[in-house]
Amino acid sequence: MNLLYCPSCLKINHSTFCKACLRKFFNGKKVSHILPFSKPEYEEVVIQQSGKISISGVQQKHSLMLSGTSLELTYKGGEYIIKPLPQTVMKHVNQVPANEHITMQIASQIYKINTAENALLFFKDNYEPCYLTKRFDRLPDGSKILLEDFTQISNKSEEKDGINYKYELSYEEIAELMEKNSSAYPIEVEKFFKLILINYLINNGDAHLKNFSLIYNLKYNDYQLSPAYDILNTRIHFPEETELALPLFKNGYETDSYKINGHFLYEDFHEFGLKAGIKKNRVENFLKDIISKNKEIKILLNKSFLSEETKKLYNDYLQISIKKLTPVSK
Repeated sequence: MNLLYCPSCLKINHSTFCKACLRKFFNGKKVSHILPFSKPEYEEVVIQQSGKISISGVQQKHSLMLSGTSLELTYKGGEYIIKPLPQTVMKHVNQVPANEHITMQIASQIYKINTAENALLFFKDNYEPCYLTKRFDRLPDGSKILLEDFTQISNKSEEKDGINYKYELSYEEIAELMEKNSSAYPIEVEKFFKLILINYLINNGDAHLKNFSLIYNLKYNDYQLSPAYDILNTRIHFPEETELALPLFKNGYETDSYKINGHFLYEDFHEFGLKAGIKKNRVENFLKDIISKNKEIKILLNKSFLSEETKKLYNDYLQISIKKLTPVSK
């Protein structure tokens, strides 16, 4: 299976990983974009390692380790995580890996968001795609870096708070928790604000508490926002999903704009940024920047591994978001 674009950065005229991505992902080793095992072999190993013979066990993401120039499935200590196609009822399910890949590339390449390294891989038997990400919570010696998502930071769990525990706070409350846990809050909250804007722009309606984390920075002896992960256009798969997974504001607060329009617009995010303590000119610059990259996104989107139908759908939803985030001239 030869490609036209690098399956990580999407540079043209590459039949596999480009040299830069090989260095970034695999320490320069010539690793193929074709996995050395088939989908049935993957499923068999996952069942054996999980100790469960169930369809749900086969669908879970799984760890990989690099052995020589080959990626191998491992139960623990993996350097990478692989996510095959989900076996869930949703629209365009075969597009999920390519969706997450292109969305993460848009975030990192176009908006300079710090993201987990990511790529697409393909099973050797049927070239079915799967999403690959490199772990960012490991030191070079393999030891773990302290990482806590916001369900842990807010002490929420399914046992204590019910099945919707991941959706029990607002983005404003996440910002407040960041302020309590990071002395670099003025810097980190701007990253958080930009990440919320990205999620809204690309129609990620499932950016819940577990999809934001703080990671311990050994150099500065402080917590900072972790690299972004699990970002994709969920509206492609669930067209009726809400605009955002969480409320923007705490205690049921709504802006005058939201009360009138019934959906989030420029004014809502402007007020959110101010409430989070970001200077007005910085808030307005972030909002201006978020809608200014239409051309760049289209170019990158056209190089993605999405089907032509899904590319169009992705772009259609994108244009709606851009319109919502465009301030109304007075």
